[in-house]
Amino acid sequence: MCTMIATSSPVRGVGMGAEGWFPLTQATVGYDHATHSEDEHAVLIDFTNYDIGLHARVAVELDLESARAFLAQLQSVIEQAEASGAR
Repeated sequence: MCTMIATSSPVRGVGMGAEGWFPLTQATVGYDHATHSEDEHAVLIDFTNYDIGLHARVAVELDLESARAFLAQLQSVIEQAEASGAR
């Protein structure tokens, strides 16, 4: 069953692809059929910059447990960065 769960937002950063580092302009997060992982469904995370071509993409597929752990780590690092005053 397709879930059709997906959301995209603009981002500013860089990603490493097959052709080296490139600027990122968009992040898409969804939950749907996995393409390459062994799970039937996965949290799908794509960092892209389609303005420079289809090759400018970093894709990740995580099972729900791994996605929850990653989210907790990300939240913790953001809170620590904000508390440190670093920008």
